[in-house]
Amino acid sequence: MNKFQTKIEDSIKKLDNTDINAILKELSTKEQLKKDVFNVKRLITFLDLTTLEGNDTFEKVGVLCQKAIRSSENKDIPSVAAVCIYPRFIAKVKDLLKGTGIKTATVATSFPAGQVPLELKLAEVDYCIKQGADEVDMVISRGEFLSGNYELVYDEIFEISKLCKAGNVHLKVILETGELKTPGNIYAASKLAIEAGADFIKTSTGKINPAATLDAAYVMLTAIKEHFDSTGKKIGFKAAGGIRKTDEALAYASLVKNIVGDEWLKPELFRIGASSLLNDLVLSISN
Repeated sequence: MNKFQTKIEDSIKKLDNTDINAILKELSTKEQLKKDVFNVKRLITFLDLTTLEGNDTFEKVGVLCQKAIRSSENKDIPSVAAVCIYPRFIAKVKDLLKGTGIKTATVATSFPAGQVPLELKLAEVDYCIKQGADEVDMVISRGEFLSGNYELVYDEIFEISKLCKAGNVHLKVILETGELKTPGNIYAASKLAIEAGADFIKTSTGKINPAATLDAAYVMLTAIKEHFDSTGKKIGFKAAGGIRKTDEALAYASLVKNIVGDEWLKPELFRIGASSLLNDLVLSISN
């Protein structure tokens, strides 16, 4: 067993015997973000307004962009952070969002399964960059990770990260925590992705159940905090998959606040990926 594999397996062991539910219960007694206008407006600024469906069309994506733009034009409602779509829509979205300050985000590396060779993943990311994406959300090779091929997973993220950095594009690495299942796997994959060059680590594709969970978020944020404590470098966190209500979004924001601190409560370091959450946030403000 080489040093790299030993390091990953030690990381897995570190979290697997931890009672995450007990920790979350304890954290819930700490200061939570209130459901008030100030905090709900903050949540909107963290939002990656998303559509990632097989029936997406240019017309549907255009409507989503108009929804984001209308929100940004309303003086009482702040802008979302980004609009996230499939690669074929990047140029259209980039054009529609021009001048709004809203980022164009996309998914890549054969989302959501990731079951293609690295050369095809790199070609897709290169296409996304050339089309004008500001941010790329890539999926890791979960099957390889679960098979113990950690160096392969690291190398793929590293090569994609290099390409993104050369194109001045932020890279979010999707772990698909529902498939990794255990706290140890989620923690090890988080550390691996961070060390390989991720700007953000993200819970899930939203295509499987469970998608985003507070348990997985706690583990990922723990890895982010440890990395910051040892290096001084801040890595972002994105919760995505099944977050539809204001109270759910507040729970994730509170977890971020309690683990890594208020410095992470800004779009550069915290995102929530969702399709219908914006409606509930706007409704919460109007009520």
